[in-house]
Amino acid sequence: MSRLTVIVFVSLLFFSCKNEKNSSSADASSGATKMNESLIYPEETNFKSLRQVTYGGDNAEAYWSFDDKQLVFQSNNVKWGVNCDQMFLMDADETFTDSIAPPMVSTGKGRTTCAYFLPDNKHIIYASTHLGDGECPEVPLKENGNYIWPIYDSYDIFIADLEGNIVKQLTSEEGYDAEPTVSPKGDKIVFTSTRSGDLELYTMNLDGSDVKQITDELGYDGGAFFSPDGTKLIFRASRPETEKEKKEYKDLLAKGLVEPSDMELFICNADGSDMRQLTFLGNANWSPFFHPSGEKILFSSNFESEIGFPFNLYMIDIDGKNLRRVTHGNTFEAFPVFSNDGKHLIFSSNRNNGGTRDTNLFIAEWQD
Repeated sequence: MSRLTVIVFVSLLFFSCKNEKNSSSADASSGATKMNESLIYPEETNFKSLRQVTYGGDNAEAYWSFDDKQLVFQSNNVKWGVNCDQMFLMDADETFTDSIAPPMVSTGKGRTTCAYFLPDNKHIIYASTHLGDGECPEVPLKENGNYIWPIYDSYDIFIADLEGNIVKQLTSEEGYDAEPTVSPKGDKIVFTSTRSGDLELYTMNLDGSDVKQITDELGYDGGAFFSPDGTKLIFRASRPETEKEKKEYKDLLAKGLVEPSDMELFICNADGSDMRQLTFLGNANWSPFFHPSGEKILFSSNFESEIGFPFNLYMIDIDGKNLRRVTHGNTFEAFPVFSNDGKHLIFSSNRNNGGTRDTNLFIAEWQD
């Protein structure tokens, strides 16, 4: 499942009455200089500086190499020659306009999601549907009037080098295997799979061995990340409670779909013990990531929204206290990821897109 689909949905909602514009490379470059100071809203006191990294298309889920020198991210920018989400590589100090494509590190076939660096900084893992079909799979957005995410059973997880050559296939189970991320300790991968019949979290070694199931409650468990010391996991989950909700969830899952409009954050030890719900906010709470201290979580939510958006970034302590809003956009802010040295935060945003539907990457110099 590509988490970019929620970007498309929110963008369509907000910009359906606006004219689309496309900035030229020159316009984008001048905008980067001219707009840098005003990219930060006055209330965003955690951002010491903010730099726009991409200009054009839908760009998201950017993850740092272990040495913080490079980033891997997914984009569906048609001007880069792709029709659906593929993986791209960039140096952390680079900027790309819609007319200059960074190197692609996925196959260019099927749909990909969730690339993450391995500790050697020379390989990445990511999920792809290319073995099932080289074409882009369809992206249904609604089922019975409700917004939904597709769960493609052709997703498997692969290791590739930075030239885009696949060197190993890590999963081959029937069904959905995707959303992999790597522990900062460099020893484990956490991912989501339907191999049990439900969407559960699993861990495995970097070579795909020693697979262990982490969650076992009915509902969608996904988007998991390890704490900086590798001892805990934070993730998003749906928990259908009534018989009606359970039936609706199972019926959608049987069609390869989930409804992500009601999700909360859960935290547990890396082996699945001491599982507890962290947020009780309502609406969609997702894309969580640990603060460098390991004592707080940064995440995206629309819990203050009455019409589905905006999504903004929030901070909460791992004991569920001291909830605080971090960004103050009026459309979409999500996928926050701290650099390994804790000095920078990369995230996706609709800010400064000139009234288009573009979602771009931004790097903030972080201050607590």
